[in-house]
Amino acid sequence: MKLKRILLLPLLGILTSLSHAVKIDDFDSISLYTLENEQGTIVKITNYGATVTSIITADRNGDFKDIALGYDTVEEYINAVDRPYFGSTVGRYANRIKEGKFVIDGTSYQLATNNGENHLHGGNIGFDKVIWRADVLAKNTVCFDYLSKDGEEGYPGNLSVKVTYTLTEDNSLRIEYYATTDQKTPVNLAHHTYFNLSGEGSGTINNHELMINASNYTPVDQGLIPTGELRTVSGTPFDFRKPKKIGLHINKKNQQLEYGGGYDHNWVLDRQGSGLQLVASLYDPKTGRFMEVFTEEPGLQFYGGNFLDGRLKGKSGRPYNYRNGLCLEAQHFPDSPNRPEWESTLLDVGQEYRTTTVYKFSTRP
Repeated sequence: MKLKRILLLPLLGILTSLSHAVKIDDFDSISLYTLENEQGTIVKITNYGATVTSIITADRNGDFKDIALGYDTVEEYINAVDRPYFGSTVGRYANRIKEGKFVIDGTSYQLATNNGENHLHGGNIGFDKVIWRADVLAKNTVCFDYLSKDGEEGYPGNLSVKVTYTLTEDNSLRIEYYATTDQKTPVNLAHHTYFNLSGEGSGTINNHELMINASNYTPVDQGLIPTGELRTVSGTPFDFRKPKKIGLHINKKNQQLEYGGGYDHNWVLDRQGSGLQLVASLYDPKTGRFMEVFTEEPGLQFYGGNFLDGRLKGKSGRPYNYRNGLCLEAQHFPDSPNRPEWESTLLDVGQEYRTTTVYKFSTRP
């Protein structure tokens, strides 16, 4: 385990240039942790937002590149326009909650509305915008913990959260989530790396071949809030049950694609029982890089980088343009607190929130 202190700009300069609210109590405690296995795979993670900043893997020829969109310095994460959530742990509730409202035991709660009229990824200061405490647990394992206080962004209860990252010798990045609360509260944590298996800054992901093991998805309204329907993917651009190029059907006339500006939807995973299961894969024919996603979660949000517009420049120095990266976010369904017919995201006193997602990297011819 290697640890590198991230160089920081003067505090005053950062605070006067912020494009949105952040919660920074102690800049000196921000660090970068480097995990590296015997295969040469490297994962870099900062305790600012429990954020993965780099994933460096080999292609079919043994050449290593960084496949995670992101930045070189914490200042860029703090000041990024449009808040892309590159590599972040998002919560207390990943994805959207309609109008930021829900009811628990007859009590109404109002969250911050930071995505039009809706709540997204925890609000104005979500888990991606705070400093987590870090503990190195073992070789290539680091744990981050954070106390989300009662009332933070409108959520009830003091929520104690842990996220543990482990890089294994079979090139898997294992992410384990744990939380407890002293009051009923919705919890839905997810990982938000933007992947480009050709290398960050290498252009479009539309030629990547994607598989999602899901027979249904949750269609959305114009605000990207689920309508409540579970709709079949059969005969639609949303059918990824067999691997296909992401761009194959992306320009077809389809109301859901119009609403999302492309793919920005939750797939209802075809799970068999409990535990970790393979739910998705991603292949880049250009480099031979192959990624598999395993999770215990019921849903997978596939976001195709539709809002990247070239204003953000990453580690390569090249701008991140339209659909230059994609996210595969294992999670519960969006707006579940307002959908009692769906699997509950409510965590009660005395319960433990536990879930694991794994991204496994390899190559194919």
